[in-house]
Amino acid sequence: IVRRAGDVIPEVVGIARPGLRRPQDRFLMPEQCPVCGSAVRRAEDEAVTRCTGGLFCPAQRKQALRHFASRRALDIEGMGEKLIDQLVEEGIVRSPADLFRLGIAKLAALERMGEKSAQNLVAALERSRKPSLARMIYALGIRNVGEATAKDLAAHFGTLDALMAADEAQLLEVRDVGPIVASSIRQFFAEPHNLEVIEQLQAPHMLEVQQTAPVRAAADSKILGKTFVLTGSLPAMTREEAAALIEAHGGKVAGSVSKRTDYVIAGADAGSKLSKAQELNIPVLDEAGLKKLLNL
Repeated sequence: IVRRAGDVIPEVVGIARPGLRRPQDRFLMPEQCPVCGSAVRRAEDEAVTRCTGGLFCPAQRKQALRHFASRRALDIEGMGEKLIDQLVEEGIVRSPADLFRLGIAKLAALERMGEKSAQNLVAALERSRKPSLARMIYALGIRNVGEATAKDLAAHFGTLDALMAADEAQLLEVRDVGPIVASSIRQFFAEPHNLEVIEQLQAPHMLEVQQTAPVRAAADSKILGKTFVLTGSLPAMTREEAAALIEAHGGKVAGSVSKRTDYVIAGADAGSKLSKAQELNIPVLDEAGLKKLLNL
């Protein structure tokens, strides 16, 4: 039954069934996903109700796999959208763990996939078997957990098991993690289907996540809470290594220069980011200057 609500917005108020003189039934939101059986949740500030079985749910399978294989997640080169669609539609891949069971023969038999392409993809899958903890957390596709938050979680907890065991109070100790993010993380790890997929990924001959001891920035760190932008090629370290160093000392790394940027670290062939920093009178350091700032 639909009635007018306000000026023009329709509102569903009930279900009319044959044999009933008056509509007495109202729609009840299911407590479990009708596709996979996982629990469903609705945030207090949202109108939508969502399935929590992100890694497991068939209705979310394609998008979850695309995210898992994306460049900023496990970075599986050659694992494109069309290939994922084909693997899912033919029932070959049902979860991220199935990707690492793919062999050359099975891949080469797919439409538009020759033996050479299959070999390249298997090689790419092998290269992605040792992701950093931050990449692994991001790849899981936890709602409200972006790349920056995944790095903060990795630095704070050090291992995936420690993150999975953390309660909301412990999660709230992480920089920039508020009640909404903490709740999303707990809901994700409270779903047995997600834990089952993670267990599969941690099985022998699957993924070897590069877990490290938790990093705690010293309270007297010169860069605690400061925002950095990296540009150009540094002489002795990659930008990813420089970013990890900054974050270990309590700094943040952003992708673009703004008035909120505290320092720009510039190497060879620095481009528009350097020009923007000079325009805004933001301090610019080279690799040696960064190390001096960090007392290295």
